[in-house]
Amino acid sequence: MTIEYADSHGHLTMLFEGDEMKGAPRASSAAEVKELVNRARDAGVTRILVPGTRRGDLRLAVDIAEQYDGVYAAVGIHPHEAKEFDEDEDLKLFEELSASKKVVAVGEIGLDYHYDHSPKEAQRYALEAQLRFAREKGLPVLLHNRESEQDLLPILERLHPGDSGNLRGVFHSFCADQETGRRVLALGYLVSFSGMITFKTADNVRNAAAALPLASMLLETDAPYLAPTPFRGKPNESSFLPRTAARLAEVKDVPVEEVARVTTDNFRRLFRVS
Repeated sequence: MTIEYADSHGHLTMLFEGDEMKGAPRASSAAEVKELVNRARDAGVTRILVPGTRRGDLRLAVDIAEQYDGVYAAVGIHPHEAKEFDEDEDLKLFEELSASKKVVAVGEIGLDYHYDHSPKEAQRYALEAQLRFAREKGLPVLLHNRESEQDLLPILERLHPGDSGNLRGVFHSFCADQETGRRVLALGYLVSFSGMITFKTADNVRNAAAALPLASMLLETDAPYLAPTPFRGKPNESSFLPRTAARLAEVKDVPVEEVARVTTDNFRRLFRVS
C-alpha cells in the first residue's frame, strides 16, 4: 500500500530566497526548489502548503505553488513582521493573490510574545485584520502561537470561532500545553506537529500529542527549520516528514499508515483540496 503524507507548513520561499534574520539557507536557483519538491514526492509527500510571511514573499509563495501539482500557498503577514503591516496595502495584495486557485489559506499569522520582534499591539492589530479577511473569504488560517495563547484564544473566540464540523484553521508547530490544545480543538482548529516531536528534550510536545486526538492533527516540517532527528543541524525539507510521522505514530501507539491517512485526510478537508 502506498503511503501519502501532507506537509501542512513548508517555507519553500525561504529555501529559495533565504531568510537573513534567521540565517536560513539560500537555494542557488529555482531548479533547487524543483529538486526539493521531487525529493518530497519520492518520500511519499504528495502535498505541501507554502505559507507567506511578509509582503516581499507572498507572490513568490503563489508562484511556487502554481508551478507544481500538489503544492499550495497561503498569504499572510507573520507576527514578526507585524510592525510593517499596512492594512490597505497588504489586504489589497491578499485580494489579488487569493484569486489564484492555489491559495487555500491565510497565513502565517498569529502572535509571538517570546521574541517580540514587533510590538504586541501591532501584532494584535495585524492578526485581527487578517482574521477578518480570512472570514470574508471563507479561508482557513495558519496560526503562529508562541507564549501568546492568553491573547490569541480570546481573539479567535471573538473573530473566527468554529467547531469540529466547521474547521477554521490550524495551530502550526504546536508546542503549548494539553489544556490549550483542548481549547484550540473546541474552537474548531486543528493542531500540527513538526520535527520537534522527535527532539530529545521535547517531552512537552509528545505529552500534548499523546493527550490530543489523532483525528484533529496535521503534520508539517516548518522547513527549513526544525529538522527531525536524525537530521538535526541540516536544513529541513518535506522529504524528512515521514520521520516526524513515525515518531507521532509511536507516541499515539498506532501504525504510521494510520497517521499518514488521518493527517492527509485532514489536510484535504481543512484546505478543501483533492
